[in-house]
Amino acid sequence: MKLLKILGVVGALGVLAACTSDLQRIRTTEPSGGTPFTQAMTKEYRDLAVFEADEMRDWRDAGYYARRGLQSAAGEVVLPEDPVNRDLPEEALSEISDVRTRLLAALDGGARDSKPDIAARAQSRFDCWLEQQEENFQEDHISACRDELLAALAELEAAPVAPPVAPAVYLVLFDFDRFNINDAAQAVINQVIADYNANQSTAISVTGHTDRAGSAAYNERLSERRADAVREALIAGGIPAEAITTAWRGEAENAVPTEDGVREQANRRAEIIIQ
Repeated sequence: MKLLKILGVVGALGVLAACTSDLQRIRTTEPSGGTPFTQAMTKEYRDLAVFEADEMRDWRDAGYYARRGLQSAAGEVVLPEDPVNRDLPEEALSEISDVRTRLLAALDGGARDSKPDIAARAQSRFDCWLEQQEENFQEDHISACRDELLAALAELEAAPVAPPVAPAVYLVLFDFDRFNINDAAQAVINQVIADYNANQSTAISVTGHTDRAGSAAYNERLSERRADAVREALIAGGIPAEAITTAWRGEAENAVPTEDGVREQANRRAEIIIQ
């Protein structure tokens, strides 16, 4: 019996020595390669290990976090802790299992690559939650780990915000010194009408332009007539008149810069934008 007690003490001291060694290593270990996620995970587990050792004097969990930190520092992807490894209260198991499933889905769904810092934070807070829930006496610590986990997890699960799509610009081109709608112009207008209806849009803007041949005053009036001609063609195609706004710029805003007096097909246009 005495021998067994001695062996037990020696074993415990051996475990403590191993934990202390791992803790000393993680305090100074920096990631060697790996990914942004494993590098962030190294820091998260280091912080947990140091807190458990220096603040809580919990050598078992300090050593556990230190080992996970060292694995991460070596570039290994460490999974969130499995609840079966902890002696958890029965009433907490259902929520913990559900949250772990969500966390793994987010991590395996690309969060480790797209949001490595937040992903690492979520995983470390999950492991922290399990540890504190197993101890089950510091409610503020349990709540802090759980709440920080859920906040990070919500960021991982949030749908990415799509960048705003620039509205399509349709160009109706005109012959020199003309504002009539020719066949090519009508084809563009027909497409505008189709897209307007398909997208259930509510507004269209039309802006008339000219090239730089002719006087500025004459071109101002010509660009207005071009905008009005397009407007009338849109109305004829079924677009409500109140949905269309018109403007005209004369020769002031050329698509292709030219010297004064130069004829340029690309500048003789009306620009249509579906809102």
